[in-house]
Amino acid sequence: RCAGNVEVFYFGGWAKVCGYLWDMQDAEVACRQLGCGSPLGVMHYFPSSDWYPYMITEVNCAGSEDYLWYCPYNQEYFSCYHGDASVICSGGFLRGCVLEGMPMFCMSPPFQGVSLSLVNGRDRCEGRVEVYHYGDRGTVCDDSWDLHDAEVVCRQLGCG
Repeated sequence: RCAGNVEVFYFGGWAKVCGYLWDMQDAEVACRQLGCGSPLGVMHYFPSSDWYPYMITEVNCAGSEDYLWYCPYNQEYFSCYHGDASVICSGGFLRGCVLEGMPMFCMSPPFQGVSLSLVNGRDRCEGRVEVYHYGDRGTVCDDSWDLHDAEVVCRQLGCG
């Protein structure tokens, strides 16, 4: 179901979006980005993960943006006294998203200034994982790298 807390995958880890100022315009962008129709409601209670930090707060979308990352927001790494941003969308499934355990939205970047690529492979869907971040390119460390991580990269790059 297209409903849950909004979480983002950023540089190899999940992070939560704070619900402070989260509204229907923000949810409009999130639902559209995930292919989940239109928002029906925001700020409903869904179980929250204490494993992830808060990354984004004060999201302020106009509602017409293609990606949540194109909306103005502030970065907050510590706490959120307003709960997790959440949304219920009209669509019935998440496209290209893996749900594990509790209900949650997952959103893949693009973050502004950040891109992902595979290099030194036989084609665009094979190779070493590299991240481009504001003019610098770096290799992703393989410590604790597993099939789940590879699946995320393949999905994000449209490689199956």
